[in-house]
Formats: sequence, C-alpha cells, structure tokens
Amino acid sequence: MTMKIPRRKLPARYAAVVSPLVLSLLMTFIVSLISTLKSLGFHPDLPAIWLTAWGLSWLVAFPTLLLVLPVVRRIVGWLCEPAAR
Repeated sequence: MTMKIPRRKLPARYAAVVSPLVLSLLMTFIVSLISTLKSLGFHPDLPAIWLTAWGLSWLVAFPTLLLVLPVVRRIVGWLCEPAAR
C-alpha cells in the first residue's frame, strides 16, 4: 500500500508568471541546443558551451515574454473567435 502525499500548488494568481517562466525555460533549452549544435557540431565542450548559451538566452527570453505576452494575447484575441463556454 502506497501513501499518496498531497502536492502543494501555487495559487492561481501566479499563473501569469509561471506560464512564461516554463515556456521560456523549455524554448530556450531546445533552441539554444539546436543552435549550439549547428554552430559547433559535436564538440567535446558542447555541454558547457551550450549551458552558457542557454543561460544567457533565458535571461533575455523570460523578461521579454513577460513584456510581450499581453500584446500577443491581444493579437490572438483579434485574430481568433473566443472559445465557447
């Protein structure tokens, strides 16, 4: 018999920051890896170089997402019909 430990969640008010945080982490992780691989190939120092590139790209991406996401939502709202409720 296993006991299930309840997982604590952040309050809903944090979703506006957590969403761009997760998005920026995943996107910069993938894009910086592809870019570094394309630039260097399979270099012996690839992990260190890539992690440096990833960190720098995330430092730019996260604040950028926080700034542009409201604009993107407005543009999407202008282009798309609202979801049926």
